[in-house]
Amino acid sequence: MWFWWFMLFINLLTPTCMIVFGRLMWKHWGKKIHSMIGYRTTRSMRNMETWSFAHDYCGKLWWKLGWLMLMPSALALIPFIHASDYRIGVVGLIICTIQCIILIISIIITERALRTEFGDG
Repeated sequence: MWFWWFMLFINLLTPTCMIVFGRLMWKHWGKKIHSMIGYRTTRSMRNMETWSFAHDYCGKLWWKLGWLMLMPSALALIPFIHASDYRIGVVGLIICTIQCIILIISIIITERALRTEFGDG
């Protein structure tokens, strides 16, 4: 049973981080270009305008996606509450993989929005 609780915690970690960091990016991180924290891609760090746009856009996207992923991530494990550790682990791995794919897609979407808004040059 402890492993089920552990996997529930792990599966809620990504959506919770997306909610918290999305809100921070959206509201607080657009002040100056920083090479250590924030949405750091070549296109977003080009100038202050792209930096602010990327943080606003990606922050809102992560905030929305985090809330959308939170409940399904928790509910997906409920049918496996008394399953074997192996089965719980496999289900948890599938959920984490889907969450990572959604996270990568959000970066692709943000980069597309940057390219549309500011062009390639």
